[in-house]
Amino acid sequence: MGFKIRRSGERGFADHGWLVARHSFSFADYHDPAHMGFRSLRVINQDIVAPVAGFPPHGHRDMEIFTYVLEGVIEHRDSLGNHAQLRPGQIQVMSAGSGVRHSEYNPSKTDRLHLIQVWIEPERPGLRPRYAEWTPTPEQLAADKVLIISKDGREGSATISQDADVHRVKTLAGGVVTHELRAGRGLWFQLIAGEVDVRGVKLSVGDAVLTEDPGACSFKSSGPMEALLFDLA
Repeated sequence: MGFKIRRSGERGFADHGWLVARHSFSFADYHDPAHMGFRSLRVINQDIVAPVAGFPPHGHRDMEIFTYVLEGVIEHRDSLGNHAQLRPGQIQVMSAGSGVRHSEYNPSKTDRLHLIQVWIEPERPGLRPRYAEWTPTPEQLAADKVLIISKDGREGSATISQDADVHRVKTLAGGVVTHELRAGRGLWFQLIAGEVDVRGVKLSVGDAVLTEDPGACSFKSSGPMEALLFDLA
């Protein structure tokens, strides 16, 4: 397979005024048969939500959904009784399972909300809905590579019902971050901020790279950068 690049400008785009969204895979009015997902990864949406705007109560089922806050505050309410506000670096994880309703708002009157929302297909349908939050420890906050989502919750990660590891990659002064991909698995690297070199290919903000070739994958940056790295069964 080798490496494939998904450039930021190739993503789906929607501007609703209160919401500016970029879709890595087909979503809502954006439909591209060539980009329906990657393994169990079904949605990567990068959203900017205007002050006092958001998504009113709506339903989901049979999907593992997590939201990573980049800027601002997100306010979450759901039919399970959860109510929370999350800030940059925090993650909310919701297993929609057999069915759940939730709302997501930007409660600020002045500041925008910038987030990435990811949907991963569960290992089986009809699971019991659940909700959790992940907040990095000081050690995790300082690390270049941190496991934030997994099936088994190791290393203090949040859990989902799928064999998928998600790492937050973040360097403050540049360097090299390496990931070992085992045979039979797939890697998706979504760059959030900064610039990265992957095997001589330059990635800019919003770009992604994917591969199913086993072995070491190195991501080199000369300055600050942030990304999500998915290791999928």
